[in-house]
Amino acid sequence: MKARLYRSAEELKGFSVKNCPTMPAPAAVLMCPPEHFAASPDRVPSEAERLKARGEWDGVRAAFESLGRSVRLLDAALGLPHMTFTATHSLTGVTPRMEKVCLLGQSKRPSRRGEAERLEAWFRAAGYQVEKPRDPALAFEAGSDCAWHPGRRLLWGAHGFRTDPEAYEPAAEAFEAPVLLLKLVNERFMHLGTCFRPLTPEAVLIMPSAFDPMSLELILKIFPIVLAADEREAAAMLPCGAAVVDGTAILEAGATAAAGHLHAIGLAIRPVETREFLKAGASVAALAANLY
Repeated sequence: MKARLYRSAEELKGFSVKNCPTMPAPAAVLMCPPEHFAASPDRVPSEAERLKARGEWDGVRAAFESLGRSVRLLDAALGLPHMTFTATHSLTGVTPRMEKVCLLGQSKRPSRRGEAERLEAWFRAAGYQVEKPRDPALAFEAGSDCAWHPGRRLLWGAHGFRTDPEAYEPAAEAFEAPVLLLKLVNERFMHLGTCFRPLTPEAVLIMPSAFDPMSLELILKIFPIVLAADEREAAAMLPCGAAVVDGTAILEAGATAAAGHLHAIGLAIRPVETREFLKAGASVAALAANLY
């Protein structure tokens, strides 16, 4: 299938998810200990907050390992308080020839730019083909704003706040995969990890108010099962920041409404606490970059 960008349901004439080649599941995840984590770069966390963040991070790591997903580690870096969110500035996958690729992010925020340099060094050493946005003026928050459709060579990409839509042309080329573009319009949900979580090939959890009407129509066209998150819970507990591993969702323990939705479609729930990381606007999926 030709790699291209789709912006509306009207453009999907002749398109079928079933015609997208299959994609292997990740074999492992990359995590970075929160040794220098701070929810805000302008505030030094207390010792109690640091200990709590480390305990929560350990719990997320244990959840992945208990589900058979091995964890590799990236060293924390002083001066990069959000380095622990390894998925924010790395989008990983494989080409049709099974070549491992990492597409690095390019943040609008100066405080986050050093993360891509650390990730680049790690992924090159791990044998990945590393790609970067060709235009230094484009913003692209990689795994924070982009997600694979479960089991298929198909990407979902958000734009509107932290990523420019033009950044997805290199993504489509790097992975040789079509990209379905979603426009975010609600400032409470500024990146895709806060409002959209593919759960199975047929089901997705979303925050409907995060998207413009054209994007909602696109989602409804592709997914037979669209679960709507509770808006208050979605903003406070980020259930769309969950990670799904072989039929089990690793989910913030406080997201009880979302847990009910996920149970209803047959997913098991592995609750974890991510309260310290929620303060920075991210949860489980942001803490673990997928490895192939």
